[in-house]
Amino acid sequence: MSGLLLRLAGPLQSWGERSAFTAVRDTAAFPTRSALIGMFAASEGIGREETARLKRYEKVRLTVRVDRPGVLLPDYHTVGGGFPKARTAATSGGGNKGAAVITRRHYLADAVFIVAVTAPDDLTEQLAQALRRPHWAPYLGRRSCPPDEPFLLRSHVTDPETELLTRVPLSRTAPHGGTEDMIPVEFLREEPPSGGSAARSADVVEVNDVPVSFAQQGRAHVGRSLYRTIEPVDRNLAGPQHGLLDRLIAYAEERV
Repeated sequence: MSGLLLRLAGPLQSWGERSAFTAVRDTAAFPTRSALIGMFAASEGIGREETARLKRYEKVRLTVRVDRPGVLLPDYHTVGGGFPKARTAATSGGGNKGAAVITRRHYLADAVFIVAVTAPDDLTEQLAQALRRPHWAPYLGRRSCPPDEPFLLRSHVTDPETELLTRVPLSRTAPHGGTEDMIPVEFLREEPPSGGSAARSADVVEVNDVPVSFAQQGRAHVGRSLYRTIEPVDRNLAGPQHGLLDRLIAYAEERV
């Protein structure tokens, strides 16, 4: 097993959790497994109807470090208002709706997540190549939310979870005037943390975001458990925001 590290950052992100083309389109507070597996599949050129090929991702394990949770941003969104019926939004039956389509879409503004992706070595290599040269461009939950650079921070990492705890720069500023060597950071894991205070204090969160099918007419998901912890991270990984990009590039280009 080996892994890679992704940095999910951008002006807006939206990780739909419960809604499916409804009037209110929500976002989870963190990247969902469905969205990340969808990102991998799209990068590798796997179409929505190729449900059987999703089995290749069953051994992928994801750990999310929440560098910045972001701010919830609702968007009142309209399509087709003020036009004759023939120019309003189309229906599935081939007609037109005849009125504006109104949705309320939720986003996370200014959020940053670092994701450790652990998988069998051959799959890790294939994912790294696909994410560098994607068949379909990756996005942060919705096509209107492109990722910032650097996106793929590091590939061929022996222990990506340890990198999250000890080496990957934090996209936040260390607290002013603090004297502690460590600062608390939120983590989300798919397996219980092993040993120590993190294991004892883990909160279990039930989510329904494991993709079974991405087919347009047959989307399906099943549930999983997430283990949420607050863990100490070296404050030296944080720093002034004006130097963050340089620190991230230096980490991404470092040869180990």
